[in-house]
Amino acid sequence: MCPHDPSSVPAVDARGLVRTFRASRGGGEVRALDGVDVRIEPGEIFGLLGPNGAGKTTLIKILTTLLYATSGEARVAGFDVEKEPNEVRRRIGLVSGGESSGYGILTVRECLWMYSQFYGVPGKVAWPRIDRLIEMAGLRDQAHTRINRLSSGQRQRMNFARGFVSEPEVVFLDEPTLGMDVNAARAMREYVVHWVRAIPGRTVLLTTHYMREAEELCDRIAIIDRGRVLACDSLAALRRLVEGGQHVELELRTPEGGEVAAPTLGGVPLAWGAPHPERGTRSLKFRLPPERALADVLRELEARRVRVEAIATRETSLEDVFVALVGRGIEESDQPAEAATPPPGAP
Repeated sequence: MCPHDPSSVPAVDARGLVRTFRASRGGGEVRALDGVDVRIEPGEIFGLLGPNGAGKTTLIKILTTLLYATSGEARVAGFDVEKEPNEVRRRIGLVSGGESSGYGILTVRECLWMYSQFYGVPGKVAWPRIDRLIEMAGLRDQAHTRINRLSSGQRQRMNFARGFVSEPEVVFLDEPTLGMDVNAARAMREYVVHWVRAIPGRTVLLTTHYMREAEELCDRIAIIDRGRVLACDSLAALRRLVEGGQHVELELRTPEGGEVAAPTLGGVPLAWGAPHPERGTRSLKFRLPPERALADVLRELEARRVRVEAIATRETSLEDVFVALVGRGIEESDQPAEAATPPPGAP
């Protein structure tokens, strides 16, 4: 269970959530969630991080009343997500990266108006709010453009604006900046911080694959894998979990006949970063224990005919914490839990 303030009524309170699916291959069941406990306080920006298939989207679907839990209970804004779904829906907003953007024949302004009416926002309130959101999302020039003529990044900015059109109490942001350019993503992050701080009690649950986004925004972060919460605390407290030793990043070049080291090197667990095609290299990240010397690792790489092009050391980052707890990168997956097929008749 995440540490929390016991005197407050939580914005999100999930206890013992389990969700099983029928495996898409080979039969049997997959546990997308396996006893998840999460409590989010009003006014928090709360991060949920995990590799692909960890259960993040499944959890958000349950909390936003789109999916029933197999067992356990959850309340959002004080209401039971299964027994009082309409009360929950009136108080939440949801933004998912890469989702479809409403009706293509509508303009951006018309689409936001349509969603405002779904929530019963009075017209004299809705139109000024819509125009402010369009300005915030950098879509003033596209306000009267049909959605089917927008670029993917513009559609995602409109989706983001749509999540706030009802002035919700709790907003669920599931990879909200996916597909956005750098400037648009920065503007969205700034808006989230401003929106939460403007009125006490506003709350955000954020999932993202961008570690820097989570570091910049989140008051607390939960790391989830295989349907279980592995750790949950402030960024500073999470960093303390893995402090000790030196955090090293190498840029490697493997000549013909050379051996790439994986998944360990001299007993040190490794995490491979993205390749650099333009340089023909790849990054390798690891935490060197205090008792190990970096020179020993470099000598072992040399013996394997792997050339080190560059060396960098850094302080403990959220990515270091993630890899130490999960044992693999955020893009990797060992089970397609969130893509599994639900059993017949499942909600």
